[in-house]
Amino acid sequence: MPELPEIANRAREMREALVGKTIAAIDVLQPKCLNVSKRKFRSALRGAEIREIESRGKWIFVETTKGHLLLNLGMGGELLLVDRGSLPEKRRLVFDFDDGSSLAVNFWWFGYTHYVPPGKLESHKMTAKLGPNALDVTRKELRELLRGRRGRIKAFLLNQERIAGIGNAYAHDILFLAGLHPNRTIDSLSDEEIDALWRGIRKGLGASLRRGGAFYEKNLFGEPGRFKAKHLLVGYRKGKPCPTCGTPVKEIRTGSTKSYICPACQPAGPRRTKRAASKRRVAAGRSRKRS
Repeated sequence: MPELPEIANRAREMREALVGKTIAAIDVLQPKCLNVSKRKFRSALRGAEIREIESRGKWIFVETTKGHLLLNLGMGGELLLVDRGSLPEKRRLVFDFDDGSSLAVNFWWFGYTHYVPPGKLESHKMTAKLGPNALDVTRKELRELLRGRRGRIKAFLLNQERIAGIGNAYAHDILFLAGLHPNRTIDSLSDEEIDALWRGIRKGLGASLRRGGAFYEKNLFGEPGRFKAKHLLVGYRKGKPCPTCGTPVKEIRTGSTKSYICPACQPAGPRRTKRAASKRRVAAGRSRKRS
């Protein structure tokens, strides 16, 4: 599933390539992904000029002169800028622009392509309830978001209404960088640990963001991301040595998801030292150099 690093990169690529273009025609092959009828969707966006494109969490917001086009790739998919002569075989929608280029949209599972009329963005239930972008949250804001909560910290990170953009793919390394067990309860975290979590979010997402996202997702021009399995610290590395202490990485169940942790660096109860935090920062630095 594409998360903040992939979606933020797609939004940036689309902003650079599509702003100023006008939607000349729309081909809808999968009406189930729409929030309005196929006829209304086409009528609403045909002739619209693209003004701005940004991302929030796992959603891409395309602002046009006739309202917003909202895109969510669900469990994965592609947004490819092509021409009519080179459309991909698998596609759910195609937006044809006035300059002859086309945006082909494909979903693997559960994607959305929604239209929102001008001035009605706050009424779109699926995006109106999103929390702040994970990388936009300040240290102080993260403390406020966690204040008074009692659930498990991993569940909080995955809840898009609390903080947007983090999914299971990146949560493992974020928690490792913070030295936190995924089952730690929020009310057990010290201010120092919350600060470590804030740094872990920035480092864990930033490592992939700088490389264009995960290798299994394609950019707007069909090129794979450069964040590869070798860049992961503990995520999906069951049995591999922890980059900090060498302890084998363990796979555990955390609610409905699996988690990958270092049992030594991420104890079940509160235990952090400056030395351990320093070692994790070194491990993160080594990961950034592997390319």
